[in-house]
Amino acid sequence: MRALGVSGLAAVALLASLGGCKDKAGDEPAALAKTALTITTADGTAHRFTVEVAATEPQQQQGLMYRPPLAPDAGMLFAPYPPDGGPPRTANFWMKNTPSPLDILFIRPDHTIATVAENTVPFSEAPVPSGEPVSAVLELGGGRAAELGIAAGDKVAWK
Repeated sequence: MRALGVSGLAAVALLASLGGCKDKAGDEPAALAKTALTITTADGTAHRFTVEVAATEPQQQQGLMYRPPLAPDAGMLFAPYPPDGGPPRTANFWMKNTPSPLDILFIRPDHTIATVAENTVPFSEAPVPSGEPVSAVLELGGGRAAELGIAAGDKVAWK
């Protein structure tokens, strides 16, 4: 997905994280660092993922564009958000050039989930807003949040 307004970073980052596809120029996307991430739900259940980390502006701009669907235990973490490390800000993502639906989890500075945008529409340019300032954004395969019972207020931890 791409972030609108804030340099379009998040949107590009979204598409890059899907993995295994070429970008619009036909090049293989650069490999991103990966990290373990855990979401702990209100009932104490811990869900573990291995996520790519989009930390720089170019990485966040590329995101998961042009990439195949994510594996069930995979995702892309946009952290820090914004990539310049500035204070938390309201994020707007979009799905332009993203071929698969995603769940977008907007994460507060205290690492709790502010909002979950479920099953975002592939290729849509409609903004997907965070609703409040956030310091990270996590993208998972569309439908995973509902499937796992992940909701606003749940805790997200990564290294």
